Amino acid sequence: MIRVLIADDQALLRGSFRLLIDSEDDLFVVGEAADGQQAVTLTRTESPDVVLMDVRMPEMDGITATKQIAGDARVLILTTFDLDEYVYSALRAGASGFLLKDAPPDDLLKAIRVVASGETLLAPRVTTRLIAEFVRRPVQQVFQQVFQGLDTLTDREREVLTLIAHGLSNAELSDQLQVSPGTVKTHIGRLLAKLQARDRAQLVIAAYEGGLVTPR
Repeated sequence: MIRVLIADDQALLRGSFRLLIDSEDDLFVVGEAADGQQAVTLTRTESPDVVLMDVRMPEMDGITATKQIAGDARVLILTTFDLDEYVYSALRAGASGFLLKDAPPDDLLKAIRVVASGETLLAPRVTTRLIAEFVRRPVQQVFQQVFQGLDTLTDREREVLTLIAHGLSNAELSDQLQVSPGTVKTHIGRLLAKLQARDRAQLVIAAYEGGLVTPR
């Protein structure tokens, strides 16, 4: 069972998410939080696998809450393109993926499963577009190890990193590079180690901040 915590200040939305999630045999809602502080507290007491996190909430916003719980649970951020200003901060805070609030129910269920499995949800429609928008603005370099790590990458690893930053999935990488899925996972593992990145989301940041990918 995948344990899910729902954090959103709208009770009706929380209830809708709960009904949908609990209808699945492999998903189970362990709690609901109306603000970021409750999300932090419930994460520590209920040990969810995935926290479905809204951004704008009272008491404590979703970004601050994500910073506090990212090491204890995978965080799936609820976002709209109206909240673009928060996305880059959410990645830095440790979010594992993004879901549009108007996404179809099946997409929500798939996103929860993807994030719970350890993958990062980086759909080109959501993440790549939003990150590209934000790297146009000056940002504080918090991943200083990225630049040293980039110097150690092979040409192939740089190619893989660039494709990841463009939003390609493992299956798409396998097709694009004409290598096996196992080889793709090996490349990604080496990138994570060399760049000291926690997950795929931080690899995307590394590609942009290291200059391998620039906004169009």
